[in-house]
Amino acid sequence: MDTLTRERMLDTNRMTERTQKNLWGGRFEGNIDQQFALFNQSFAFDRRLFDADVRASVAHCDGLAGAGVLTLAEAERIKAALATILEGGRSDESYFDRLSPEDVHSFIEARLVEMIGDTGRKLHTGRSRNDQVATDLRLWLRDEIDRLIMSLCRAQTALLDLAEANRDVVVPGYTHLQRAQPVLFAHWCLAYFEMLARDRERFAEVRKRVNVMPLGSAAVAGTSYSIDRKAIARALGFESVSRNSIDAVSDRDFCVEFVSAASLIMLHLSRMAEDIILYATTEFSFFELSDAVATGSSLMPQKKNPDSLELVRGKAGRVFGHLTALLTMMKGLPLAYNKDMQEDKEAIFDTVDTVSGCLSVTATVLQNIRVNELRAREAATHGYLNATELADYLVRKGMPFREAHETVGRIVVHAIEREVELNDLSLDEMKSFSSLIDQDVFESLSLERTLSTKSQTGGTALDRVTEALSAARTKLID
Repeated sequence: MDTLTRERMLDTNRMTERTQKNLWGGRFEGNIDQQFALFNQSFAFDRRLFDADVRASVAHCDGLAGAGVLTLAEAERIKAALATILEGGRSDESYFDRLSPEDVHSFIEARLVEMIGDTGRKLHTGRSRNDQVATDLRLWLRDEIDRLIMSLCRAQTALLDLAEANRDVVVPGYTHLQRAQPVLFAHWCLAYFEMLARDRERFAEVRKRVNVMPLGSAAVAGTSYSIDRKAIARALGFESVSRNSIDAVSDRDFCVEFVSAASLIMLHLSRMAEDIILYATTEFSFFELSDAVATGSSLMPQKKNPDSLELVRGKAGRVFGHLTALLTMMKGLPLAYNKDMQEDKEAIFDTVDTVSGCLSVTATVLQNIRVNELRAREAATHGYLNATELADYLVRKGMPFREAHETVGRIVVHAIEREVELNDLSLDEMKSFSSLIDQDVFESLSLERTLSTKSQTGGTALDRVTEALSAARTKLID
C-alpha cells in the first residue's frame, strides 16, 4: 500500500469517527479539539429533553411517512426502535452513560442507527437540530408549566386552610412596616392567595405561546418535503404551528416569558417568606414554626431558625439572575439560530427546579404554622390603629376629612403623652379637641367596629372575608 493510499484511509477513518460522534461531520476532515468538544457538549443537561425528543421524533416519523419519504414498514421499524430507546432511558439511568454524544439528539440518533442501521439515518430528513430542539424544549416546558400550576394550587390551598383555621384572628396591618390598621389574619392570607392566582393566570398565558410547534421549520428556510405540519402538531398536542421558519428557530421569547412569570412567583414567595420570618421573631411572636420546617443553631441551644423560608427568600435572586441572563444572551443575536441559545436550557431547567422546590416548601411551611392569637390581637389593639376610625367618626358628624385628620393627630399626640390608647381617653378629654365627639365614639373605636366598617368588596370585614374565602375555594376547584 503506497503512502497516498494510507493517508486517504486514515482521513476516511477520521471522518468516519467524527461522523459517528456528531451529526455534522461530513464537512470536516480533522479531529475536533477535545477541550472544545467538551465545551460544546450539552448532553449533561439537555438529556432532560430525552422523552420530549423521542415523542417529537415519533411524530416527525409519521410526518415523513405521510409525505412518502419513508415507507410504512420503515416508519414502523423506526417507531418500534424509538419505543425501545424510550423504555431504556426511563427504566435504566445508566443507559445514558454508554455513549458520550454531543447532545440528546445525537444520543437518540446514535442509538437508533445502532439498533436498525441505515433506516435510522432517514429519520432526520426534513428537520434540523434547530427546529428539533425548539420543539423539544416547548414540549418539555409545556408539561412543566402544567406541573407548576398544580404546585401553585397546592400553595393556595395551604393558604386557605391556614386562613380558615384562624378565621377570627386579628393581626395588625402594616404600611412602611409600621402598624397601620387591624385586619383579619385570613385577609392577610387572601392577599397572598391573590398574588398566586395572578401567577397561575400568567403561566396559563405563557403556556399558550409555548404551545406553538416549530417542527418543520428545519434550519432556517423551512422544509422542502411535503410534511403535514398541522397533523404533526395535533399529534403532539400543539395548538398551532409557527408561521415563519426564521422566527421559529431563533425565538426564545417563550423562555424569557416563562422565567419572567417565574420571577414574579419567586418575588411573591419571597415577600411571604419575609412576612413569616418577621412574624415568627420574638419581637413579633405572631407565629411559631413547627420543628418540621425550622432548624437550630450549632452554638446557641435556644435558637429556632426559619431556614426553610430564608432559603426561599434567597433563591428568588437565583431566578431573577436567570431572567437577566436570558435577556442578555438574546439581545445581540442576529437571525436565526446561534449556539449562544444553548445557554437557554440550564436557565430554564434550574428555574423550573427552583420554583417547584420553593412552592413545595412554602406549602409545607404554611401547614406548619401556629398562630399566636392573643399576641396578634394585643398588637392589633395597641399603637393607635383605630385613629382612622376616629377621623371617619368625625367625618360622619359633619367635619371635613382634612380637618378631622388634623384633629385626630392632635388627639393621638395627647394619648401618647398620657401613654394610653385612644379608647382609654375620657369623653371629656376627647371633647376638648372637638365638640362633635359624643359617647358613641367608644363604640366606633372598638376593634369589632373597626373591622366591620371595612365592608366593601375587598375589605377586611368578617362577612367580606368569609365570602372571599368561599369564592377562593370555588375558584381553586374550578
